[in-house]
Amino acid sequence: MAPEKTDFKKTLKHLYVPPAGDFSLVDVPEMQFLRVDGMGDPGSSVVYADAVAWLYAVAYPIKFISKNEGRKDYTVPPLEGLWWADDLSAFAGGDRDSWKWTMMLMQPDWITDDTFDSGLKKATKKLGAPPESLRFEPFLEGLSVQILHVGSYADEAPTIARLHNEFLPENGLV
Repeated sequence: MAPEKTDFKKTLKHLYVPPAGDFSLVDVPEMQFLRVDGMGDPGSSVVYADAVAWLYAVAYPIKFISKNEGRKDYTVPPLEGLWWADDLSAFAGGDRDSWKWTMMLMQPDWITDDTFDSGLKKATKKLGAPPESLRFEPFLEGLSVQILHVGSYADEAPTIARLHNEFLPENGLV
């Protein structure tokens, strides 16, 4: 009998299905993630493409180990990213080469360090040496603002400007 499959986009809908066009506040609890850091334009950076490839190359073996050995199946959650720049005008001005980021894939709370190590070994056999910053760790984001952006990274500037110039100040946030 196949294990029941958990879909975190459904069980954590308030975190994974933000409204389009409207900002919303969410309190994101501590969760564990596969994470990798980098810098550069997500549309053209080889470092970014490699980081995302590595996250999925580790996440899928972990998922199948969980399903086959732990008898818990789940849908790999969507890719998440933390974005910042030393100068926030890089977001509005389109200087995407100076964007810094941490790309992340949430992992269920039943995934252990040993399961991560096994998934990493499988990915390393396939891809070679992993990025130096690739890791499995808890992360507490806490109070956050989210919005669903539909479109390319290049078209995000007006939304980011609205966030910083309107929503955050109007709500006493930074």
